[in-house]
Amino acid sequence: QVQLVESGGGLVLTGGSLRLSCAASGSTFSSYAMGWFRQVPGKDRDFVAALNWSGGITAYADSVKGRFLISRDNAKNTVYLEMNSLKPEDTAIYFCAARVGTSYSPATDKYDYWGQGTQVTVSS
Repeated sequence: QVQLVESGGGLVLTGGSLRLSCAASGSTFSSYAMGWFRQVPGKDRDFVAALNWSGGITAYADSVKGRFLISRDNAKNTVYLEMNSLKPEDTAIYFCAARVGTSYSPATDKYDYWGQGTQVTVSS
């Protein structure tokens, strides 16, 4: 089992940047593929980015491609989401998730563990 804690959210102006972190504990971090998802109240949780166990294979939602960068540091048991050129439509609660196994997935139901989320608000 793994516990996930996100941090780094906050309020930023349009065009600004934020770096989210997700610290994992409780199990062998490199055994998990990791993903970032986001959710606006009243809507489904949407895929943002994911990467495999080593970080060598990544995937992004079209809406964030070229602006966001996902990475991981297995020595620090942490996955990151670097968010640049932020837009008001990026406003959401951002969740990290862990999937048992080495391959990532864009599907929320493929993930086994979730963090509590961190709020990102982009103001115009």
